[in-house]
Amino acid sequence: MGAGAAGLDVPAKRRRVLAAKTRGGRPRQARRRAQPQPPTALQRLFRACRAVFRGPGTVPAPHEVALLRAMLDRMKPEDVGLSPGMTFFRTRDIAAPGNPTITHTTIYESDNFSMVILYLPQNAVIPLHNHPGMTVFSKPLIGSMHIKSYDWAHPDDPAASSPDDQLRLAELVVDDLFTAPCDTSSVLYPTAGGNMHRFTAIAPCAILDILGPPYSIEENRDCTYYSDVPYSSHHPMTLTSNEQEGRRLAWLKEVEMPSDLKMCTVRYGGPPISDR
Repeated sequence: MGAGAAGLDVPAKRRRVLAAKTRGGRPRQARRRAQPQPPTALQRLFRACRAVFRGPGTVPAPHEVALLRAMLDRMKPEDVGLSPGMTFFRTRDIAAPGNPTITHTTIYESDNFSMVILYLPQNAVIPLHNHPGMTVFSKPLIGSMHIKSYDWAHPDDPAASSPDDQLRLAELVVDDLFTAPCDTSSVLYPTAGGNMHRFTAIAPCAILDILGPPYSIEENRDCTYYSDVPYSSHHPMTLTSNEQEGRRLAWLKEVEMPSDLKMCTVRYGGPPISDR
């Protein structure tokens, strides 16, 4: 009897197994590989930041700003491992005097940009401060906060005359309340967009900040703090009605870091990112 005829005597199931062994393969089910998981929202944001921020002295182009802003607008607390039900975010009255301690965690940091989360207890204040040479995106994830921000007025502005040479004229950009869920609250540029701002927590909140490039004392990007006083308090030059129209002015004075500003750092515990 030929080999083909002999094969007919082998049960069909056994013939299939023998054929698989003869080919040196495995049953089809065993050869299937797990499909790669799609990147997380945080990983996609990281990749976009890595492409957009090209180092000190550069500013993202308008279409790049729009891209990052749209991605941040869609970010949710769970994308960084947070939820409104966590103990920290349960609204409570803070009766103790002074500024409550602010917590800071770093998701990623390089020479070109950093991704951080700020946790502000109710009534906590991040004082008015600047972001020299930086582009900054701020996205409230949880809670409610008041933001006040300024840009410097032009030195030749007719309103800039003051008897006190320690004062510098600034124009108000934002003075508003932001409650999550909401879109990206601000985009600050090196010389525009409200580069100097103050955060005040109305309720416990979390803010996702993207800074490009990050602060660096070695590269002259240290943080400076300011106090703001009403424009009318220092007998400024009288403005015409056209010059006053639609403008909200104030004087800013450089100050030491407030003594009641307390910040602590904790390790990031949310979804990981890969820089490969």
